[in-house]
Amino acid sequence: MAARALLVDIHTHIYPPRYASYLRQRTSVPRILFRPTGKGNETEERLLILNDEPGGGRPVGPQYWDRAEKLKFMDKHGIDISVISTANPWLDPIPASEAVSLAEGLNMDLEEFCSGSPDLPSDTSFKRLYGLGLLPLVSGVPIQSILDTISQVSTLPHLRGVIMGTRGLGKGLDDVALEPVWEAIAKAGLVIFLHPHYGVAGGREWGEKENGHVLPLALGFPMETTIAITRLILSGVYDRHPSLNILLAHSGGSLPQLSSRLSSCVTHDPIVAGRLKHDVRWYLGKLWFDAVAYGPEELEFVSAVIGRAERYADAHADFSTQAALTADSAQWSKQEGAKRMLWGTDHPFFPPLDGNEKWKSVVENLRAIDNVTSWSETERLAVRGGNAISLFNLAT
Repeated sequence: MAARALLVDIHTHIYPPRYASYLRQRTSVPRILFRPTGKGNETEERLLILNDEPGGGRPVGPQYWDRAEKLKFMDKHGIDISVISTANPWLDPIPASEAVSLAEGLNMDLEEFCSGSPDLPSDTSFKRLYGLGLLPLVSGVPIQSILDTISQVSTLPHLRGVIMGTRGLGKGLDDVALEPVWEAIAKAGLVIFLHPHYGVAGGREWGEKENGHVLPLALGFPMETTIAITRLILSGVYDRHPSLNILLAHSGGSLPQLSSRLSSCVTHDPIVAGRLKHDVRWYLGKLWFDAVAYGPEELEFVSAVIGRAERYADAHADFSTQAALTADSAQWSKQEGAKRMLWGTDHPFFPPLDGNEKWKSVVENLRAIDNVTSWSETERLAVRGGNAISLFNLAT
C-alpha cells in the first residue's frame, strides 16, 4: 500500500554532460552556444533545439545535467522518484559513424546517474532515480547495432526502457526495417517513451506573427505524436507484438479526440479496411499516456477513451447496435482508463519566471489529477505513482 502512495515523475529530462559537451561543439541546431547577456562582459549559455527558435533559444544551466539539481527540484516539490530521459533531439542529428558509440556511452552515463542517486528514505528498496536509455536510431546504422544497444539497456539495472522520437531511421516508425526493433524491445520487456521534436510540416502553419514557442509546443508537438503513433498502429505492430509497451507524451496528443474519426476513415478506406485484427479504438487500450495535460477535464476525457477500448475488440462489429452507455458503464470506463495514465512534469522545461516559485507543471498537473470528478482516491494514487511503479517495475 505504501508504494502506491509514492509520487513518481515519468516525464522529466536531462542532457547528460557528455551530450551537453557534444552540443557545445556543434555549429548548427541542435547546439549550445554562448552569448552576451548585455550586462558588461557577462555571457550565458543558450540551448537551441529547434530551427528558427524564438528568443535565441532558452537559458541552459546545471538544472539540465546536474544530479543534485534534479534531486533539489524533486525535494522542493515532494517527488519521491523520477524516471528520467535524455531530452530531444536525442541522437537524431548524430552521424551514423558516431551514433552507436555515443548511445552506448550515454546509456552507461545514465545508469551511473541513476545508480548514484540516494535510496528513497521511506523505502530503501527504491532508488530516487531510474532512467530511459537511448537507441542509435539514425539512418545508416545497422539494425544489428540497434539490437545490440537494446540488449545493453536491458542489462543496466536502473534503466527501464528507452526514449525515442517519431522518425525512426528517417522513414517514420512504420518503416518495415524497424520490425526487429519492436520485437526485441517487446521481448526485453522495456518501455518505449514516444516523444515529439519536429512538430508538423516545418512550422509553415504558424504564420509570420511572432508567438514565441506557443504554437509549435502546444500544437505541433502533440500532433506529431498523434501522426507517429497512428502510423505505427496502422502498420499492425500491436497485432504482431501485443506485449509492446509504448508511453505517449502529452497525453497522447490529439489521438483520443480523433480516434473515432480515425476508425471511420479506416473502415471506409479499401486500402486499410481489414488490415487490423481490431477496431482502431481498441489499440488505445494497449497504449500508456502521460498525464501532462494541465486540466481535469482533459484527463477525464482521455481516461474515458482509453477505458472504452474493449468495446471495440471486434474490427468487424456493427457498433451502431451497441447498447447506449449507462452512467455506471461510463464511470467504469474512466476508472479503467486511469490505470494507463502516469503523472509527469516535463522538467527542466517551462520553469517559473520567478525562480522561487513552485513549477506550474507540477502544481497544475497534480491539481488536475485531484479534480477529476469520476476518479476515486484509488485512481488518483495510481496516476500519481502506482501505475509508474507497475509499468516500469520499480519495486524490483
